[in-house]
Amino acid sequence: MRIPLPIVLGLALAFTVTVLDPLVLSLNLPQVSQALQVPPQLIGLLGGMSTLVMAAGVLAAGNLGDAFGLKRLLMLGLVTVTVVDLLSMLAPSFGFLLAMRVLDGLGMTALLGVPLALLKTSVPPEKRPAAIGVFMAVEMALCGVTPAFTGWLVDALGWRSLFLVAPLLSLVSLWLTVEFVPEVPVEQRRRLDVVGAALVGLALLALVVSLAAAQKGIARPETLLPLVVSVVAAALFVRHERRTPVPAVDLALFRSAPFSVALAATLTLNFLSSGLGVVLGQFGSKVLSLSSEAIGLLYLPGTLVIVGAVMAAGRMVGKYSPLPVLVAGLSLLAASGLLMAGTVSPTMALWLLVLATWVCNLGALVTSTAVSETVLSAAPPGHTGTVASVQLASGMTGYAFGPTIYFFLFNIFFQREWLADAESRGLSAAQAEQAVDTVRSAMAHSPGSAGYDPHLLRQAAGLNLGLDFSIAVRLTMLTVSFLPLVVAMTAVLLIPRHRGPDTPHQETAGS
Repeated sequence: MRIPLPIVLGLALAFTVTVLDPLVLSLNLPQVSQALQVPPQLIGLLGGMSTLVMAAGVLAAGNLGDAFGLKRLLMLGLVTVTVVDLLSMLAPSFGFLLAMRVLDGLGMTALLGVPLALLKTSVPPEKRPAAIGVFMAVEMALCGVTPAFTGWLVDALGWRSLFLVAPLLSLVSLWLTVEFVPEVPVEQRRRLDVVGAALVGLALLALVVSLAAAQKGIARPETLLPLVVSVVAAALFVRHERRTPVPAVDLALFRSAPFSVALAATLTLNFLSSGLGVVLGQFGSKVLSLSSEAIGLLYLPGTLVIVGAVMAAGRMVGKYSPLPVLVAGLSLLAASGLLMAGTVSPTMALWLLVLATWVCNLGALVTSTAVSETVLSAAPPGHTGTVASVQLASGMTGYAFGPTIYFFLFNIFFQREWLADAESRGLSAAQAEQAVDTVRSAMAHSPGSAGYDPHLLRQAAGLNLGLDFSIAVRLTMLTVSFLPLVVAMTAVLLIPRHRGPDTPHQETAGS
């Protein structure tokens, strides 16, 4: 029996929208922030807003899909994303675009767990690992080609054209879904867990606000108060889920070590992928003076090799178990970060950026293949949408935190470096800060172009901000690269080495 390719393609396109839509925005944030005069402290929030909304709402979407129809919910999400992104092209201000990112996140919420849930219900269990490999391969192919295409569009037509990507993919996915994807019989629920979904959203939103405020000081009330709200909301969520008769997610799932490790892995890979996109956009445009098109091209080389590797990973998961594939993927993610940390400089060769990006993409897709099979195997009948949504909620949480945390770490390291640079040259902190502001202003007027004079700071204050910027990037990448190694070691210790499809821990998930 062959894999039903039209079904897999339609579902893969829908899911890929949730990856590409935030990615192309992250890669072009310098252009967008300049055009709409986005406050510097809110750039990370703009980059991660849609994924934050997805993370907050994906559990509710899984519940809705199980109760009212997975296919219907997917089609509604595709239509919503198409309309909202077309409106985003007309954004007159930062506030309008931020509001559109919220609505876009709501639409993409239905494109997260639902495609994977439909994949489980539409493909026989013995074909599912291979189908997941094809699913991830389609995502990789588009992630390799689309950033370069979008960069060319932005250079040729302006930043507004980047919002054409999601509608084009959504319309093709909508047609394939209508024509080929079967609807799944629904299990009627007494009610949806609105309180649980709201508490998750509040916890995530408050945490991101706290992280953004921490860039100006950790001990400030603006940082501590949202952090307290986040912790309290998370605790209330756990308490509520234990008591409600129809929870947004059955907490018994987390008693399964493979399930919990898989969620940690998907959070890590999305965190690292979104963070690397921010680093490439900022470092590429501000230090290496790369255009949007050139930055987008970083994702293109080696795409076909990754596609083949991901399809092979799917077959390996089916033949053996997810564990070796998971560990290999996480190791590649760590290698990408360490490669970037070890080679970044103001004169960094472009091929090294390409290699770091390629290794990160390969690691992310290989890890996702193992994670998806592990999570889908844990889904009891009638709860596929909810269980798949738990995986994507974890992933989108990582993707939403990536820009904010990377900016947070980078700003700490960058400030430390230019202050040390100033001290070594006998400059006061005030003089150095004025020089930094001067260069930031100059780069804001010509991001990613040769119009920025790299000797401006040396003429103004004798500093070498290009080197300071590079060292800050290096320290940021070193800091985050330990995460996938920790998760990989945890997987080796906790996940069984041999397990076939659909043999997992359904008894712990409830029914």
